[in-house]
Amino acid sequence: MKEWWIQVGLLSVPLLAVYLHIPPPKLSPALHSWRASGRYFTYKTQNIFYRDSSGALGSSDIVVLLHGFPTSSYDWYKIWEGLTQRFHRVIALDFVGFGFSDKPRPHHYSIFEQANIVEGLLGHLGLRNQRINLLSHDYGDTVAQELLHRYEHNKTGCVLINSLCLSNGGIFPETHYPRFIQKILKDGGLLSPIITRLMNYCLFSRGLGAVFGPYTQPSAAEYWDMWTAIRTNDGNLVVGSILQYINQREKHRDRWIGALTSTSVPLHLIYGPLDPVNPYPEFLQLYRKVLPMSTVSVLDDHISHYPQLEDPMGFLNAYLNFINSF
Repeated sequence: MKEWWIQVGLLSVPLLAVYLHIPPPKLSPALHSWRASGRYFTYKTQNIFYRDSSGALGSSDIVVLLHGFPTSSYDWYKIWEGLTQRFHRVIALDFVGFGFSDKPRPHHYSIFEQANIVEGLLGHLGLRNQRINLLSHDYGDTVAQELLHRYEHNKTGCVLINSLCLSNGGIFPETHYPRFIQKILKDGGLLSPIITRLMNYCLFSRGLGAVFGPYTQPSAAEYWDMWTAIRTNDGNLVVGSILQYINQREKHRDRWIGALTSTSVPLHLIYGPLDPVNPYPEFLQLYRKVLPMSTVSVLDDHISHYPQLEDPMGFLNAYLNFINSF
């Protein structure tokens, strides 16, 4: 019996070694096209991926898109063309640690750094003195809140915010319910790096599918593209470090919610009400109580945490109605 366990152990070691060194999947044609349409700029020592598309003639409006966790700027691909028909320029980036941007480790990932990167990108594009419309989702909501705080309180002029539209983000820590795996990864200590190394496509797609509505699940190809973007540059190994943003939201709650309550910038929320992370009606009731000056678009009952992917036409129409209202 003892020899049997030794044999199993000896066999498991090389199998585990092979598993841990499986190369990232190849890009699909759609994801390859997305990357080929973008560029890179350098923030300090990090290469940051972004896309910058020229759009509608006769418009001078600029929109900057801030994506969520754990995905990337590719989250916006379903509404990209629609945005280019309304805006002069449509800009999106992969935050450091996400998508096609660098994913350093070890590294202290923070919302403040991501806001610095957005400022750096706009400086790189020569847009620091132009007014910007921010459209954000999930993790990107918090980055947008930090940018708004700087605009309202520091008056740095780095990002002149013309409007802000949030969507399905953990704006209020008290109504934000991270997934079980997120709790483990952000507070798991030595367990976190083990889990990130054992994460695979099946576990990923099952976990992400839980925050999509039952009738709006991604296709197998869409799941694979999301997983591929995460696995690029070994991004699965930095997920635990990035998840510290949940703790940062709690620590800086007054700063980031205060930015919203004190702003004179036009503010809007697009909300998928089936969201298990920011659940209805708890989240929406608190949002309307704390931010009565904000307008709100609530999408159909079956739309969940990724409204721009689950209901792209409804999301786009809600956003354009907001933009055209002022």
